[in-house]
Formats: sequence, C-alpha cells, structure tokens
Amino acid sequence: MSAHRPQLSRRGFLGGSLLFVAGAAVGCSTSPTGGDSSGAKTTLNVWSHAYGEAGTQQALTRYAEAFTKANPDIAVKVTWTPGDYGAKLNSALLTDGAPDVFEIGDFSQAMARRGQLAALDDVYGSAKSDFSQGNLDYMTVDGKVYGVKMIDDVMMLYYRKSALAKAGINPPTTFDELAAAAKALTTKNTKGLFVGNDGLGDTPALAVLSNGGDLVTNGKVVFDSPQAAEAVAALKRLADDQSLLLGFTTDWWDPSALVQNVVPMQWCGLWAMPAIKTALGDDFGVLPWPAFKAGGSPVLRVGGWTACVNAKGKHVDAAKKFVQWLWVDQTDLQKDWSESYGFHVPPRASVAAAADKLAQGAAKETVELAAKYGKHNPNTWDSEVSTPFSAAAKKIVSGQGDAAQLLSDAAKQAQTALDKQHT
Repeated sequence: MSAHRPQLSRRGFLGGSLLFVAGAAVGCSTSPTGGDSSGAKTTLNVWSHAYGEAGTQQALTRYAEAFTKANPDIAVKVTWTPGDYGAKLNSALLTDGAPDVFEIGDFSQAMARRGQLAALDDVYGSAKSDFSQGNLDYMTVDGKVYGVKMIDDVMMLYYRKSALAKAGINPPTTFDELAAAAKALTTKNTKGLFVGNDGLGDTPALAVLSNGGDLVTNGKVVFDSPQAAEAVAALKRLADDQSLLLGFTTDWWDPSALVQNVVPMQWCGLWAMPAIKTALGDDFGVLPWPAFKAGGSPVLRVGGWTACVNAKGKHVDAAKKFVQWLWVDQTDLQKDWSESYGFHVPPRASVAAAADKLAQGAAKETVELAAKYGKHNPNTWDSEVSTPFSAAAKKIVSGQGDAAQLLSDAAKQAQTALDKQHT
C-alpha cells in the first residue's frame, strides 16, 4: 500500500501503537511492553509499517478488536511504525522487545535461514490450495512456508490518454518507444516520465527483466549478463534526454505528479488507482514496463506485504493463531483490506474472485497484465545482495563507467552476500 495524498509519506503517516484488550482500544507508547488489565493470558505485539492510505490504521484497529473479541484470552498490541520500518524491525528482532507478529515487504529467505521466522505450514490448513502458488513458492525455504501473504501490490506505468493523443503518440510497447515518448512529452514546464526522485526507482531491474535477463537464478547472481548490461546502459538515454522528473515533493509511489499534470507518464502502483480515477476520471491508461526489444518481455513488478511470526518470540502459538485468524480465515476482512484502502490483489483466489472493484476497467486490465507479466524480486534479493546492483546501475546511468564491467564487479559482491545466506 502507499500514499494517496501529497502530504503523506509512504512510511511516515504517523506513529504510535494501540492495545486491544477484549475489544477495547487503549493508547500506548511506540515500543510497548507486554501485559494488560483484562485478565488475558497473553499479549501479542503486532508490528505494522505506517501505511499511507487513509483508513488503514483504523482498519487494523477493527481487525485487532474483532480478534480479541473472538479470543478474549489473547490481547493484541498493534505497533504502528513510522520511518524506516525495515531498519527498525531488523533492530527490534535482536532485542527482548521484538514483535511476535510482523509484516515484511519483499520476503527475505535470509530471515528464515537465520531462524527469525516460524514455519507457518500448519496455519494454512485446507485453505492452502486457495492461495497463489507463486506466493507460496516465493515464501518457501527448504520445503517450509514462512509467511502468509496479506496483499499483492502491482506496480506499472500510468499514462494520461489525452496527453499522448494530443502529441500523436501511441502507448509505448518497446523501450525505444518509451524513451522517445518521454522526450517528446517533455516541455519547458513539464517532464515526460516519473520513475522516482532519484531517476532510477525500479527501472534497472525492470530493464534487465525486459531484455530476457534475470537477477538471481538457482542461487547464482546473473545480473552481469550481456542482456542486462545492454538494457541498463540504455537507461542512460532517459537521463541524457532530460526527460525524467527528479526531486518531486513525493516519490514514485504517490500519484500526485500524474494527477497534478506534472508528468503525463508515471511508474506507480495499483494502490493509487482510486485516487487517480477520482482526479482524472477515465483519462488514464495502464501499461507494463515495455519489452526492451524484440525477444524481450513486458514487465510489471509484484510486491506486497507478508505476515510473519517471530520464531524466537515468547508467544509463537498465539501469534500463529492471530495470523491464521486474520489472514487465512477472515476472507471478509481480507477483501476489505484489498479493496477499501487503495486497490491490491488478494493472494487468495476465492477472495480475488469476489473483489468486485478489481473486476472492471483499468483495475481488471492491471490484474490481467500482472498475471501474464508480473515478476517478484527473488526471495534472496535482500539489501546486501541488491545494493551492489543498484550502485552499479546508478554509475552506469550517470556515465561513470562501462556497464558490463560495473555489473560484473557488482555481481561478485552480490554473490558473496548471497552465499552468506546459506552459512
């Protein structure tokens, strides 16, 4: 999920935590300790990053209240975590104040191998076959499943139909067409394309995938391939043409640049579609990142959030019960979470089929494109593995070296980090 309004940061909505005891919400500190006054035998500490969409915190409040009402022996303390959620979570997991249940963005195989995640195969029960096999595979390490996907977030290109039509430009289907369109749509007052305030965003990985390359395959870093070097090097064209919006007031995940007519094309997420439709009506379309050239493939990125249980926590069984109740059993709440606060694809097939708002218009088109061209990052793609790639891509785009050599050097660093995940 992400922000709908310019004043909201994706991870900076607000701070605080809430304790739910037998259905009552009580304000707490941001790092609460266990205990309650209701007679509950267990208090779970459940961490969430600070979603930007209006109503998300209130929804989690309702869900926690409903769980506690159904399970009065378990109090739930929800910690709403602003700022750099990933860094705060990683630090907290090393302390006695670690959460019992927490969400993570891109699933990390390394966390399971370090013994930080409890296996959740028993949580799924007979509902397992209703979950996306791709997601199950994504969260599987050595034959065990270590998370329950809460939502699938699809990321793609939005474009203003009227702006492209006025310029006589067809929606781009190759990288050359995208670069040419971005340049042609750049004027004295606007830029043609927004992919992120750094001018890169997801584009290096998208470029590799769109040219038939990959990032990691079977435990081996492979982003140093000729296809990868060719496609990442081509991104320099966007910078050289000065067709990219840089340093906007919010980043790529917020649709403000598109809806405020600052750019006619923007990389963003399905979550932003309700806000975009409210602002633009039907004057927008959606596209995958285009194939680099013939032989390549269009790409949409699929991310999302996954509920996990702290394997070293004091209340593993109760934590599993909470995850099972909310993210496996309560299909009505899963539908609400996917449709009511921005659009997201439910990981369960039956819930997705009942998601009426995703079954029409551009939302339906996005879901269909994701089914055909969607790509997850590898579950080994943590910061230590991905950082060398990102750093190399930044140098390539800014003309600081040969693409093949920079990616080769980065791949060696990334492989060393990847190998450490198995030690």
